[in-house]
Amino acid sequence: MKAWSSILHLRRLSALAGVAALALGLSACGHKKNFPTIADSDALYVTAGHIAYQVQISRELNPYDVEDKEYLAGQSSPSPKPDEEWLAVLLRAENLTHSPLTTTDSFDIVDTQGKKYYPIPLNSQVNPLAWTAQTLKPQDTEPAPGSLASFGPTQGGELLFKINSSAYSNRPLTLRIHAPGQASPSTVSLDL
Repeated sequence: MKAWSSILHLRRLSALAGVAALALGLSACGHKKNFPTIADSDALYVTAGHIAYQVQISRELNPYDVEDKEYLAGQSSPSPKPDEEWLAVLLRAENLTHSPLTTTDSFDIVDTQGKKYYPIPLNSQVNPLAWTAQTLKPQDTEPAPGSLASFGPTQGGELLFKINSSAYSNRPLTLRIHAPGQASPSTVSLDL
């Protein structure tokens, strides 16, 4: 009988240890996620400030393609020269803190030769995919759930760039995300 009591006691202790480990694991879910500030691929998250950013996709745009025309809506820049191309970077952000934070609107792309490209302004009244800095409540995302950008095939807000065709010879192209108060930018190597 004493052996049986010891076995039951060990089982109870094992069950309690399992419950404690599960509770500890679940309690960690509510804490801030730690992402790097440098990513060598579009699919990875980077932290800039206290916001996590993820490039959903980056791709060249064809102004004669019906779908791509929508990505070019709301820009007033002249058409690319023969040696230039449109490049869209579609981005997602998430506030990982317990306080409201504003996403950045400061980005650039740099190639391996140090040439920098800056986003072409998009009118968000004309192009609902346009990235605009927004204040996010804790755990909120940009684009906002239910928005056209969140339902789109890329599920990201758009940054539009005009780049030299030679940039493809100077890959990787690196998106730099400049967050207020951050000494150096967070970076994502674009898959092109």
